[in-house]
Amino acid sequence: MAYDVTDFRELFLNDRPMMDTRAPIEFHKGAFPGVVNLPLMTDHERERVGTCYKQQGQQAAVVLGHQLVSGQTKAERLQAWADFARANPDGCLYCFRGGMRSQIVQQWLKQDAGIDYPRVTGGYKALRTFLIQTVDDAVAQCAMTVLGGMTGTGKTDVLVQLNNGLDLEGHANHRGSSFGKRATGQPSNIDFENRLAIDVLKKRAKGHEGFVVEDESRTVGSCALPLALYQRMQDAPMVWLEDSLQSRVERILRDYVVDLSAEFTVKNGEHGFTLFAQRLLESLANIQRRLGGERHQRLQAVMEAALQEQESCGAVDLHRVWIEALLREYYDPMYAFQREKQGSRIAFAGDQAAVLEYLREQAGNTVS
Repeated sequence: MAYDVTDFRELFLNDRPMMDTRAPIEFHKGAFPGVVNLPLMTDHERERVGTCYKQQGQQAAVVLGHQLVSGQTKAERLQAWADFARANPDGCLYCFRGGMRSQIVQQWLKQDAGIDYPRVTGGYKALRTFLIQTVDDAVAQCAMTVLGGMTGTGKTDVLVQLNNGLDLEGHANHRGSSFGKRATGQPSNIDFENRLAIDVLKKRAKGHEGFVVEDESRTVGSCALPLALYQRMQDAPMVWLEDSLQSRVERILRDYVVDLSAEFTVKNGEHGFTLFAQRLLESLANIQRRLGGERHQRLQAVMEAALQEQESCGAVDLHRVWIEALLREYYDPMYAFQREKQGSRIAFAGDQAAVLEYLREQAGNTVS
């Protein structure tokens, strides 16, 4: 006999397979990592049923729904659900509130395919509420350290080496700066929040009661940090990562030129480099007002020459010129001001090795 799933924590900790029976339009607004969308109704069918419900009531809407999903259409969808259930015997299914749609799918699986398959009590809405509460609880209950530093010091490189690091930029698929857009685009804000919450849940399950996050603005590209987390970050102790200008230039060259151009080529084939070049020039244009007209024109000319050389022979040496100029003239003065402003919050400062040692020692003191 199929049972209802009520242990949401276990679902996410063990990456249990889940079948989302909501319409595609609902799924794309927000979903959970790894979940498969096998809807009861298409967007158009759902819209028709919704209109019928408003105009004629629930019973008429149910009748229409059964008419729309019948015959060959029903058989094909039932086959997809059954294939998923057989391939994922430890999985479950859900709809938006754990109501009629998931009940129908569960019932048809039992009656027509002989499969008892559990559904999630409260559906997507209950799972989402659980994850929002997971982050709120962590913000209220756990220690928090903010990792700051000049542009290019490798803050993400440090975070990913920490067992208690929360890689906000990784979850947002964005590097956080004006140049931070990736070739592969960003998740929806709901997807970003869900990924972050599951990361927090899993780390707390391993005993971590303190987290390290990178110093970010409220938004990482188009993704907004949960307000409670962002507010907590504003007065949390800060660790300041230091590195030489030369090392920072090389790291930015790696991330924003070599790796990003490769990312665009993998995604877009022969048009990849052209799209990469456009993205780089657009990123510079985004800060034109703050750079000033003369400086923007100068850096743009260097960037265009560097892109031409890179396209013609693969050399990236010229990129170092605009990167270093942008650091010296634009980013470093901003970050120097920020460091001075945050001085009282800075608990430790040092190079990557020293910062890693300090943060790991702090983490050892907050493991439950």
